[in-house]
Amino acid sequence: MGLKLSQKQIGERITEFRKMKGLSQEDLARSVEISRPSLAQIELGNRSIDILELQRLSIVLGFSLDDFMSKNFTISLDIESMTEVKLKKLNERISVPTLKVSKFKNVLLYILERCAGKPNVGETVLYKLLYFSDFNYYELYEEHLTGAKYRKLPYGPVPQKLDAILGKMIESEQIKRIKTTYFDKMQIRYIPLVKADLTELKASEKEVIDKVIEQLSDWSASAISSYSHKDMPWVASKEGEEINYELAFYRDAPFSVRNYGEEMEEQ
Repeated sequence: MGLKLSQKQIGERITEFRKMKGLSQEDLARSVEISRPSLAQIELGNRSIDILELQRLSIVLGFSLDDFMSKNFTISLDIESMTEVKLKKLNERISVPTLKVSKFKNVLLYILERCAGKPNVGETVLYKLLYFSDFNYYELYEEHLTGAKYRKLPYGPVPQKLDAILGKMIESEQIKRIKTTYFDKMQIRYIPLVKADLTELKASEKEVIDKVIEQLSDWSASAISSYSHKDMPWVASKEGEEINYELAFYRDAPFSVRNYGEEMEEQ
């Protein structure tokens, strides 16, 4: 194994083998006994890999270390394209979000309690605060906060079934929809009429939401939209399709909310 590969080259080769085998990051990480975020960072070339981890990967993925480290290493792109559909189906089965309607309503009410008085927080800003709360929580804890599914739409990530939920909350007099003018533009805003049930929110969930509010709730609609369009889950998704929560593990600064440096030191 005379060739010295960069971390990025090693990551790219591992990614190719994983895809050829039709494995998700979660499947492979579990098989070689490392965390999924660690594997994501290895594949991106942001984390070094020791020889024992590489040996475990070679056993699971079925490659020889000599071949892997050789200059002439190639994997057939035909094989990779053949497994693309299989990989997509496998990823869809893993951690499919299920909407927790009561949790979603209370997260929405809590954000409105904290932010409804801010003149910039119309629909656009509200949707982005929900998006970052959900995806930041998933990146940190690998669990869904509200379980809302987001679709990549022209104006940014929007939770599905949102109109129906808002409609029911207006009917039950939990929130009120108003139209205002903000910088000469028509703006739709929501005012909370009841308090959020904080017993529905774990301390870790409230902490993530509070940090999102602290960071982003004073931004204008155009600024927060522009920011969300640079986030990896948005960037890597196709127009009109659902945004996969797993893409949160590919985030770089300033979007990543997990300190990978600390995690590397712990392992």
